[in-house]
Amino acid sequence: MPRVLLAGVSMRAAAASAVRAGFDVAVVDAFGDLDLPPAASRFTPPGGPAGFTVPAALRAARAVRCDAVAYGPAFEHCPRGVSALARGRELFGNAPDVLRRIRHPATLFSALERHGFPVPRTLPPGAHDGATAGHWLQKPLRSGGGHGIKPWLGEPLASADWYLQEHLDGVAGSIVFAAAAEAGGVQPLLVSRQLAGDHAFGATGSRYCGSIASSPGDLFGDGDAVVTCAAALARAVTREFGLVGVNGLDFIARDGVARPLEVNPRWCASMELIERAGGPSVFAAHVAACTGAVRDAAPLRRSGALGKAIVFARETCVAGHTHPWIEDDDLADIPVPGVRIPAGGPICTVFAEAETASACHAALVRCAVRVYAEVETWHAPGAPGPKPPEARSLKPEASV
Repeated sequence: MPRVLLAGVSMRAAAASAVRAGFDVAVVDAFGDLDLPPAASRFTPPGGPAGFTVPAALRAARAVRCDAVAYGPAFEHCPRGVSALARGRELFGNAPDVLRRIRHPATLFSALERHGFPVPRTLPPGAHDGATAGHWLQKPLRSGGGHGIKPWLGEPLASADWYLQEHLDGVAGSIVFAAAAEAGGVQPLLVSRQLAGDHAFGATGSRYCGSIASSPGDLFGDGDAVVTCAAALARAVTREFGLVGVNGLDFIARDGVARPLEVNPRWCASMELIERAGGPSVFAAHVAACTGAVRDAAPLRRSGALGKAIVFARETCVAGHTHPWIEDDDLADIPVPGVRIPAGGPICTVFAEAETASACHAALVRCAVRVYAEVETWHAPGAPGPKPPEARSLKPEASV
């Protein structure tokens, strides 16, 4: 198996999937989480999460000997960075020219409109005549995870790095799929409901904070129609833009129709739910699709609901003794003890299962409450007094 370098803001889940598939793995990401697979070598740029940029990741990657590379969040906005990362190495992922086209909203929606799909209206900077404040969202071109998205109040956009997108009512969802454009294959892997801006997890605005997988009807009402439409969107963007590997497409579901919002042409946060539900290694599917081996199949379906949520810090804090968290199967992305977590930064990821999506959400909220209770025992930056010598278990039976 080739030695593979994984680079992106957060690559713990991708690394676990790659190690599970038998790859020799090295990781360059912003966090260097405590629960990165022991078999994976880690190379974290200096400065911690706040110091992570694509150039910083590239500098760290130069020191890594590897045969192939795969990228995650942040690199889809920097085609030149992908070119630099892959220089002299095999690229498992979409090529830079694909990123330039598919991450441009006007190009994406024009292509989908030609295929007959309903798409949200978009307006470039300066083209606001007739637009009504409150009915549009102001979005950065280099958006990711919902960062920076906010309602448009009628003011001129600050620069050409922003655009307006029609606000759509409905349920936020996502489909992740493996694509092999040249072979004509698309394999839907998972359709899920997205959580965004949920205050229970410390998220605000449109910020992505989790995913819940369940039966289509439980997620969207007209679930089968939504899944069929989302799969058709995945096939259309694969043919139009020449996608390879695993990708994600975000949409708004309403009246049985999946209306596209954007394509994430790289590893996505919801993908690890596939493996937690007993599915195969997603990274293995990624590499196979990059080399043309993919088949048409229905997305994974399961009884009951499975979800994940990212818990964000409500105040700046310093991580305490988090080593016991590794023993809790419902926790991941565990911070290294002593690391500074700014207000709004991610603390960890929690997982839960339940009979329905709503019950799963409630279980995730309970997990987040336990995390916040533990964070209360940590000390704030610069505060006097020692850290607690040992963290409590966060399992429900031990927190009563």
